[in-house]
Parts: sequence; structure tokens; C-alpha cells
Amino acid sequence: MTVMPIDSVLPELKQNLNERGCAVLVAKPGAGKTTRVPLSLLDLPGLAGKKIVMLEPRRLAARSAAAYMAASLGETVGQTVGYRVRMDTRVGPGTRIEVVTEGILTRMLQSDPALEEIGLVIFDEFHERSLHADVGLALCLQSRELLREDLHVLVMSATLDAAPVAALLGDAPMIECEGRMYPVETRYLPRKPEGRLEELVARAIVRATAEEEGDALVFLPGTGEIRRTQAALSTMKLPEHVQVLPLHGSLPQDAQDRAIAPARPGTRKVVLSTSIAETSLTIEGTRIVIDSGWMRIPRFSPQTGMSRLETVRVSVASADQRRGRAGRLGPGVCYRLWTEQEQAYFVKHGVPEIREADLAPLALELAAWGTPEPEQLRWLDVPPAGAYTQARELLAMFGAIDGKEAITAHGRDMAASGLTPRLAHMVLNAKRLGMGETAIFLAALLNERDVFRGDGPGPASADLRPRMELLLAHRGGDSGGMNGAAGLRADASALRRIVAEAASWRRMFRIEGGSGEVDSASCGLLLALAFPDRIAQSRGDGRYLLSGGRGAALASVQTISASPYLVAAELDDAGTDSRILLAAPVGIKELEAAVPGLFTQQSAVAWDSSVQAVRARFRKKLGAITVSDIPDPKPDEELTAQALLEGIRTEGIRILPWTGAAGKLRERILFMRRHEPNAEPKWPDLSEDAFASDLESWLAPYIRGMRSRSDLEKLNLANVLEASLSYAQRRRLEEEAPTHVVVPSGSRIPVEYDDPSAPILSVRLQELFGMTSTPVIGGGRVPLTMHLLSPARRPVQVTRDLASFWRNAYFEVKKDLKGRYPKHYWPDDPMTAIPTNRVKPRT
Repeated sequence: MTVMPIDSVLPELKQNLNERGCAVLVAKPGAGKTTRVPLSLLDLPGLAGKKIVMLEPRRLAARSAAAYMAASLGETVGQTVGYRVRMDTRVGPGTRIEVVTEGILTRMLQSDPALEEIGLVIFDEFHERSLHADVGLALCLQSRELLREDLHVLVMSATLDAAPVAALLGDAPMIECEGRMYPVETRYLPRKPEGRLEELVARAIVRATAEEEGDALVFLPGTGEIRRTQAALSTMKLPEHVQVLPLHGSLPQDAQDRAIAPARPGTRKVVLSTSIAETSLTIEGTRIVIDSGWMRIPRFSPQTGMSRLETVRVSVASADQRRGRAGRLGPGVCYRLWTEQEQAYFVKHGVPEIREADLAPLALELAAWGTPEPEQLRWLDVPPAGAYTQARELLAMFGAIDGKEAITAHGRDMAASGLTPRLAHMVLNAKRLGMGETAIFLAALLNERDVFRGDGPGPASADLRPRMELLLAHRGGDSGGMNGAAGLRADASALRRIVAEAASWRRMFRIEGGSGEVDSASCGLLLALAFPDRIAQSRGDGRYLLSGGRGAALASVQTISASPYLVAAELDDAGTDSRILLAAPVGIKELEAAVPGLFTQQSAVAWDSSVQAVRARFRKKLGAITVSDIPDPKPDEELTAQALLEGIRTEGIRILPWTGAAGKLRERILFMRRHEPNAEPKWPDLSEDAFASDLESWLAPYIRGMRSRSDLEKLNLANVLEASLSYAQRRRLEEEAPTHVVVPSGSRIPVEYDDPSAPILSVRLQELFGMTSTPVIGGGRVPLTMHLLSPARRPVQVTRDLASFWRNAYFEVKKDLKGRYPKHYWPDDPMTAIPTNRVKPRT
């Protein structure tokens, strides 16, 4: 067996695992850690013959590692070494090493928290910080702490910051190993690139294959860029012996195997890959790496509850990993399609998935584990509170957790399925509705990245139904339909994989199938089960309102544009209106009949200023969507009263019928409150602001049955105000804030309380003859402000000291009045004169 750099540290690694039970191994690329370490630890004394489980971030890497280790033992996969990935398991009764991925480890932990048959769990390429790896490590550490002190844990990576991981593992020992890398020449662009990425990459491929020997590995962000680069290369002059092969996670296994297998003699290959080939994978013959410098990652927004795929610059660590692919088997060259100056702005490490992903699967796993609060576990990065809260709200809406956040029976069924919470909820409920077979195919379709694409230059249709029709045609053996429905096409191999996945889940959910009815017309209804927050109502201009409150729009006019209601399975969550990428129409009556719990009915009662009345509407709502809105002839009396009170606040208390009696009574009460001698007045506060803020207590009992301003005109506000006073206050009000004062002429003159600080008595001067002092009110505390009037009732003097007026000012006033009113009585001594309300006093 060839000596590898990792061999030099294996004794130290074994010793530390035996003594401490945990370790962190940092081994540079090419050291051989992935395939050498598990085999070397089979005889570790502490394992006592138990299994080793190694978690790999990617399916292709898991299968490749298992195959390499099996071959090194002279065996086939499934004997000593096997693997478990989604839809593909190769293990046997004698299997000691299982390479697993995609949540398989968490399934093992949920079914057997103590991992009784397992002695060692290895987390490979942990620097990628996938959500599955973080969750798996957290659960393993708690299992080791509470149930299995003898469970060994090993974390491995090529570019890991080991210290935080070692601390998380209880100050575990850190072991480092140099790799075996051949020199790789790095070539940057001389200037910042312009133009389409695919054209830039295609030109770089032509140049590199002309300048260098060997096969090329090209890193692109996603499958769309891979397809477009293939198309660009078809118009360029690549030698005939150069074969272009795609490599991404959506490809079937045989296509992936062709991409990583050695090129046929006399040929060269160019592998167009996503970041799937970044680590844990050796592609035979690779001497050239062409790095676009971009990658695609999912980012989840707790504010919108949606994830979107975002194309971002690679980190320095990822760029170095990609560069290293050219030096695994010999000297190589790495073409970086950016300038050396741009490199300075790259981040050093990528963001852990747990900080940017949809945490609904994590929340479901923790609920099933029995620790719904993440703080109860040990993490390198604690799940963000906002995203985790939103995830639990989604699970509660699905009935997966109860009010105490404990998992329900439905939640356990969801967790056991292996599907995302949304799809699991959809299939389980569809089974109860008798649509389980259709839901299985729809779940399989949605669980994959969209494998369908349009024939034309524009975007593919967002309508999900043609995709289902092509899938069902393939299921029935009609491969001729692959290029048919709605201008969509898909590779038959991709459809085979989806059909196989549907068959696997049919068994998982115990759905009798094979010949059952599958109806693409039911797609919208089933999508509503999975995405109740993405039911969309047309706004009539190509835009939609989502039940979750966000806006959305189709990229172009399509067959489904005429649908009044859609359910969006996929959106890009960009801008004010998210672009709908995948959707199906749904009938609102059909939806209400199948899932009535989505709808709420309410009586909307509110004041309408335009008509000065309360409007009552009966509304049927689906989240933020108003499904129907009709007049409510018999609204709730309490809600109507509250709306009317709100109308009074909105319009101001001037809307009330302040007749003379009511207005004057309010002014008198305000006067008493102002001049109350006690430190804390007990008189009600009838100022406008206080009045409006306390309408419920003094006005609400009197407006029952009223709905409009015209109804309010029937109120007797004077009676309402009097009712707010005690008997003693009513008596004092009459005594201390009289409505009228009798003057010497015998006339009853009204007191004006407009200004509560200075009430006014407006009276003709002649009626006051003989009154020696100013009348006072308020229990003798407040003198009236006397507005003295001429015979024609025009003001001639204002005073609060009548005696002083008689002594001083009267004689000047008398001269003026006598000149203007010579027939009237103007005595020389007003204090002893006879008062009169006539021209002259009666004799």
C-alpha cells in the first residue's frame, strides 16, 4: 500500500482517541485522511468491534470514498466498507465502516440516541459547516454526555480553524498533518473581466487546453451556468478529442461516475462542476483548474420566511481548495478568472450554513430529540434566534409541535419521513385526503432542483403542472413526451431518478401505489398544504399578494397568469415583489373545502369618514388575502359601539350634538373643576382631550344601537353629563355655578362660562343701578366679569369691581351715554338710583 502523509500521525491519533475519546484532525489536501483514517481505526481498542460512521457533506464524495476504501481492502462496496445516501444504500451484515450523508446520521440518532452499534463517529470536511454536520455533532455530543461515555468523536478537515472545535469537544487534542501537494502555478487575469460569465469561462477553457496538458476541472456557480458554458463551447474550436462533461448533485449516479472516471486513452476531458468537486474527491487526470470565482448558496430570510439561492464570491479557503484539485496527482495550473487585486477583498472563510439556512428542519429535529431549545446543546454557532423562532412558528402552524413546543404524533411522522417539514406535512395530509399518490410524485419533483428547462431563449414556464405531466409520461414509459409540454424538456435520466425517489417514498409513507390516479390538476391544492404562506391572489396587473403578506409577480405573461389564485412553490425573494419561479393554480372553493382551517371569518367594523357612519363588512380571510368582502347586516353590537367611539375620536367631539343646554352644562362643570378648592378635584375632566380619551366610561352606555352621525344627533348630552355627577355635585353646581344671576332690575341674566377662569355677566348698565358690589359665584370665590352694556346692548365698560366703576368711571360713561340716549334715565348717584330695564323707571 502506498505510503501517505497521514500515516505519520495515525499512531498519535489512535492514542488520543483511546485516551480522550475525542480528537480534531487537520490534514492538508492530499494527505489521505478521508480514505486512510477510517480503515486505520478499525482495530482501535476502544471501539470493541463496533461500527465506524463517517459523515460526508456530499453524496458523490461519500460513494467515492467508500469505493476507494473497499478497493484498497480488495473488496466490493457493501462488505467491510459501505455507504448510505439518499435513495442509495450499500451495506451488509459485516459492514464496519459506513459513509453516510444528507441527514442519515441524524436519522440514526433519532432512532437510537445511544448509537449502541456505533463506536466512532467521524465528521469529515467539517470546515464546510453544513447544517447536517452541525446538528449531527451537537446531538452526538449530548448522546456522549448523557448516554454513551464510550462513544468516540473525530472531527476532520483540511482548512479548519481547529481551536474552537477542540474547545467544543471538551479541549480535545488537535493533530495536524501536512498534505502531499504537487506545485500548482496560479494565473490571475490581468484586468477585471467584462461580459457574460459563461463566455469568459468558455474562452478560458479553450486557452487552457491549448496551453497545458491533462484534463481540466472547471468550477461554476450552478447548473444553469454549466449548461450555458456547454452551449458557448459548442460554438468554439475545441479539439475533437476533448470531451466536455457536467458534474453536479442533480445528475444521476452514472453521469457523475463518468465525470470523475479517467478519460479514455487518446482523449482529454473538461469537467464543468459546481462546488461538489471542491473537497473529498479526486478526479483522475486533472492537471488544470479553471475557477470562475463564484458559488451559489441558499440564504433564508426570517422576515419573509423564504429562502433564495444567491450567487456570491468564493472565500479564500474555497478558492485554495479548488486550486489544490490541480496538484493532487502531479504539477498543475490554476486559472483564476479574477485579478490578484480583487483577491484581497475575498472573505477568508464562508458563512456556516446554520447562520443562513431555513431552520425548520433543525427545529423539527430538536423537537424530536426532546430539546426544543437550542441552548440545551453545544454548538460552534448557536442557531440565529429570528430564523429559529420563524421555524417553530411554521411547525406550530403544521401541528408538528404543541403549545409547549413538544413534538406531536404528526410531527414525529414528519421527522421520520426524511423530507423537509413542508413536503412531509403535504404528503401526510394528502394521504388523508386520498391524494397520497399525487403528493408523492409532487414531493419527489420538488425535492430536486428544477431539472426542466425551456427550449427558447427566455425563462422556462413557472407552471408546475407540465412538469408533473412529463414526469407521469416518463413513469408510464412514454419517453417521447420529454420535449413536449409547455416548451419544457428534461433528461430522461433525471426523470428516472425522480420516479425512483417517488417509489422509495411511497414505501416510506405506506401509500398503495403503482396504478393509483395521479392528477396534475391537484398540484395547486397540494402545494397549499406545503406552502400555506405562499398562496397568491392576483392583483390584476400581473402581480400577486401572498397570504404571508409579501408581493410576488411572474417574470412574463404565461398560461397561469390568468389564474385568480396560485400557490408559489419557489420564489427568488428579491425586491419588493418576489419573482415566482414555480407555481400552480388553485381553486379557492376547492381549497376551502379541503383545508377549511386555512380560512378565517371576521366581521370588520370600522368608522368611515366619507359617509360619517360605521361600516360593517363580513370578510373571509386567508392570511393577508381577503377572499370575500360583503356588507354585514347584523354586526356585533359591541364592535359597532367601539367603531362609533373611534369615529368620534377621529372626527373630534365636535361631532356630538352640543346643543345649548349640553354645551353650557359642560362649561359650568369645567368651571367648577377649575375652581375646586381641594388639591385633587373630584369634578370630571371634560376638556376636549380628556373627553375623547375616556369616551368608553361616560358615553358608551348611551350609544347602543347607533351607527352614524345622524344617530348621534338623537343624544341628549345634557342628561349624559348630568349622569356623570353625584347628587351633591348637582346641588353645588346649581348653587356655585348658576345658569343665571338676578340683577337689581329683576331680570334673570345668563352667566357665560366660555372661559372657565373668568365667567361673564353681560348686562345693561341701567339694570345695575343700586348694586354696590360685583356679584360672585363659585362659593364666593370667583367674581363675575361684568360686561356693562348701553341701552342698545353695545359694550361700554368691562369691570370686575363694580363699586370702583360707580365711583370713578361712571360719570365719564354717563356723559357719553346721555348724549347718545337723551331720553334714558341717567342718575347722578347710581348707587341709590332705581334700576330699570326700560327707558325710565316706573314711578
